[in-house]
Amino acid sequence: MTAAPELLTVPEVMVRLTVGRSKVYDLIRTRRLASLKVDGCRRIPDGAVRDFIQSQMELGEAA
Repeated sequence: MTAAPELLTVPEVMVRLTVGRSKVYDLIRTRRLASLKVDGCRRIPDGAVRDFIQSQMELGEAA
């Protein structure tokens, strides 16, 4: 049995990425950061944050 991913709030993602609220919602809107709604509250799987960081690192290496 695998563990369920931890679901983060927007403020928690803001801290992890050191960006503002608008930027987190922009990343969600542009589908660069996966998210879901739980009873109307936006939640981001911790793996989605790791994937986003990894993709940004790979883009930086390509530049």
